Amino acid sequence: SSFTMFECDYCTDTFYEEEDCEEHMDDYNHWVRVECDTCDRRFRSQNACQQHMNATNHHKPKHGCDTCTKMFFTPQAAMQHMQASGHRKNFCQPCNRQFMNENNFRAHMNSKTHRGKQVKCPFCTATFVTASGASHHLETGACPNARHATRESIHRAISQLDPTGIITKKQIGWHDERNSTYSATDAAFNGRHWICYFCSKGFGTRDALNKHLNSPVHQSKIYHCLNKRGRCTKEFVSLAALFNHLESESCGFTRFENVQKFHNRLNDAVQNRRMITGLPI
Repeated sequence: SSFTMFECDYCTDTFYEEEDCEEHMDDYNHWVRVECDTCDRRFRSQNACQQHMNATNHHKPKHGCDTCTKMFFTPQAAMQHMQASGHRKNFCQPCNRQFMNENNFRAHMNSKTHRGKQVKCPFCTATFVTASGASHHLETGACPNARHATRESIHRAISQLDPTGIITKKQIGWHDERNSTYSATDAAFNGRHWICYFCSKGFGTRDALNKHLNSPVHQSKIYHCLNKRGRCTKEFVSLAALFNHLESESCGFTRFENVQKFHNRLNDAVQNRRMITGLPI
C-alpha cells in the first residue's frame, strides 16, 4: 500500500500526517510566506494571500500594452488603451487590420493604401507608390515619352554628375551593356533543364534561359548603398534595386518617406545637369 507523504514547504522533511507537517513548520518557522502583490503583507498560503488581495484590491496589473510600459488588470482594459492610443503592435487602426510581424505591417503602411501614388515619372503622366517603381519604369524603357532611357543611359548620366561616388560605383573598364546579348548554346542543356552558366539555375526552355541571361540578374553592380557610416556594403545592378533597398529600411540608413524625397532631388540634379555633391536623406 502507498502512503501520502506531506513535505515541509521549506526543508526536505516529510511526514505521514498533515498535522505533523504543519506542527513542524510552526516549530521551525518553515512556512513559505506568500507575499501580496502590492503591500508588504505575507501569508501562509496562496489561498489566504488571494483572499487578502481580493478584499483590498491589491492585485498587481498583469496585462501590458504592446507599445508603452502601462499595465492593466484585465486584457480588455489593455486592449481598450491600445486602441485608443494607437499602441497596438503591428496593427493598422484606419484599416482595422492586424499583421503577423513588423515587416508585413511596414509594407502595408508603405503601400498605395496609405501612401498613394505620389512619385511621378519626369517624362510622362505615370505615377508610382515608390521611387523604385518609377526607376524601374524608366530603366526598362517602359516610359512612352523616354524610349531612349535604359539602365545604361541612366547610369551614364548619373555617374557623370557623381564625381565622388555618392551612389555610383567607380568602374574600371566598365562597358556599356545595352548592346550585349547572350544566347544559350546546346551545351547548356543537361538532358532535363537549360542551366545558367553563371548561377547554375535551371530553366524549362532555352527561351526562358535566354531571358534570364539578358535580365539584370548577372549584370554589373553599378550602384552602392549610401550608408557608409553604417558600413552597409550592398551593391546593386540598377537604380531601382538601390531605391528598393533603401525603402526597405533594412540597413537603417533612412526612412521610407525620405527615399522618395531623395529620388526627387536626384531627378532634379540629372535634368538640370547639377553635380551630386552630397544628397542628404
